[in-house]
Amino acid sequence: MPDLRWGLTLPFAGVPLADHEPLVRRAEAAGYDDLWSAESTGYDGFTPLALGAAWTERMRLGTGVVNPYTRGPFLLAQTVAAIADASGGRFVLGIGSSSDVIVERWNGIPFAKPLSRVREAVEALRPVLAGERGQGGFRLESPPAQPVPMVIAALRDRMLGLGGEIGDGTFVNFLPISAVPHVVERIREGEARAGKEPGSGEVVCRFFNIPQPVEEGLALARFVFAAYATVPVYEAFFRGLGWGERIDPLVSAWRAGDRQTALERAPEDLMREIFIFGSPDEQRARLDEFAEAGITTFSLSPFCGPDELPGFVDALARR
Repeated sequence: MPDLRWGLTLPFAGVPLADHEPLVRRAEAAGYDDLWSAESTGYDGFTPLALGAAWTERMRLGTGVVNPYTRGPFLLAQTVAAIADASGGRFVLGIGSSSDVIVERWNGIPFAKPLSRVREAVEALRPVLAGERGQGGFRLESPPAQPVPMVIAALRDRMLGLGGEIGDGTFVNFLPISAVPHVVERIREGEARAGKEPGSGEVVCRFFNIPQPVEEGLALARFVFAAYATVPVYEAFFRGLGWGERIDPLVSAWRAGDRQTALERAPEDLMREIFIFGSPDEQRARLDEFAEAGITTFSLSPFCGPDELPGFVDALARR
């Protein structure tokens, strides 16, 4: 089983990229292992890590995640090779299908066959990153000096299995604590199909950390939860985990254009399972539960103001 790793999600909300350096250096000094990027409506998934490569000496840098629809495999290969070189081999490619909203609605690219698209991208990338020729004769001028690990983003069972099968790890997101055993089991089944040692791949999870008591933090959690649960891929994810009846009232109100009612209908029990609330000790206790259930790598996403970030970085660092 991989050792437990502690990471942070970049960029930090409300902080310009140019002002991230003190926080990134602080995180490395505090003992964090990883920096994982986020890519949705903010900055792209690579630029914060390129800066992080210059500001750190030992931390691992991973995309969390980029997709093979909006970037072709050989553009991805070039970017991966560049950051792998810039970081001295500390880069991990987190790759996944993203969502129909990002791929199709925002970028105008058909969101077709996500499982096949991810598999094909990984199969195309591995030989090219190893210095071999790819489709059309493409070859990297400067391939990475050592293999670049690939972590597959997954929500539902088939993609989770694919992560275990072809990935060096699997990246999960917005995960209820009660679903961790199911998710980990699907990943291990994929490893078994590929003849891998059970538990050989890491399981990365992004957490949404709200440093407030539950009763105060739920108001913020409602906004975040509604934004996720109404995206079709996440709606299907929650339904697949048996939460369909609990999210139905929220989804129906959202689709009817009644955002306020949708927020009020966000299921509190499910939000309590997903978000990490409370004091540093309370958050650590909850994270311990996720680790005991099978999560091996944390990517913490602090939901606090810029002035509170240094304290969060220190308080949630590995002990």
